[in-house]
Amino acid sequence: MLVGKRIVITGGAGFLGTHITKILAESNDVFVPRSKDYDLKSSDAVKQIFTDFPNTDIVIHAAADIGGIGYSSTHPADQFYNNTLINLNIVHQSFKAGIKKFVGVGSVCEYPADAQVPFKEESLWDGYPVITNDAYGLTKRMLLAQCTAYNKQHNFQFIHLLPVNLYGPGDDFDTNNSHVIPAIIKKVVYAMDHGEEVVEIWGTGNESREFVYVEDAAEAVVFASEKYEKPYPVNIGSGAEIIIRNLANTIGSILQFKGNFVFLNNGLGGQHRRLLDVSKAKEEFGFIAKTSLHDGLVKTIEYYIDNKHNLG
Repeated sequence: MLVGKRIVITGGAGFLGTHITKILAESNDVFVPRSKDYDLKSSDAVKQIFTDFPNTDIVIHAAADIGGIGYSSTHPADQFYNNTLINLNIVHQSFKAGIKKFVGVGSVCEYPADAQVPFKEESLWDGYPVITNDAYGLTKRMLLAQCTAYNKQHNFQFIHLLPVNLYGPGDDFDTNNSHVIPAIIKKVVYAMDHGEEVVEIWGTGNESREFVYVEDAAEAVVFASEKYEKPYPVNIGSGAEIIIRNLANTIGSILQFKGNFVFLNNGLGGQHRRLLDVSKAKEEFGFIAKTSLHDGLVKTIEYYIDNKHNLG
């Protein structure tokens, strides 16, 4: 259904966006606005995207100021300001350009801190997000709210997706910005390279997370872009959770790490549990995650070992 379409993918050179672009560029005319050429915080720069790439059919909005708990908990003002401007501009200029469909990539961080597990889309507005990344989560909710408003007033056609924690080759391994999987992989490899026997990890180790392999998530975005038309958010995940202690042990086992993990219980473990109800994605556009956590971790670890000298 997307063959031959003209598609703008914001964040198309980023972690998730790279994989979305790879899929869609095979049979569509795809444009990826790069930050060095288009500052998405500038309304004029975003307007220029549609001048340079006219007659756009679809916008897939995957760009964001994003990072792990360490970054989100120390840069909430930056995230709120940057993401609010980016979202406001992208939606408004997409509307002005007359696009046919807007695909908003939201986040599991939108969910309330005390959301009942598994998270159902209907509970999205039932409370305040977890405070370690509330600013980021709220800007994603506001993206949904803006699209809904434009739909009501202007019949702006949009969908909104809620991916859970992504991981895979190409993830951010920066010490200050990384999420939990790349952070643990990097710490374990460092410990092994330097003969250290202890790896420290934030939180209690009893927090649970659900993860979806980045290539699977990209496939879900493409499926939804093709087949889903309703203005109601949809979860994107694997439907399986793992406690961080077991995640660390799995990574350690793959790497054959013989040392120990120490959990700091420092209040930076984030939400206690995160698990999505993924039934709607299956029902609405046939998405089921196909990469097991173990297989995905093996690929991610191989990527890091092969590229660690270039990843900092």
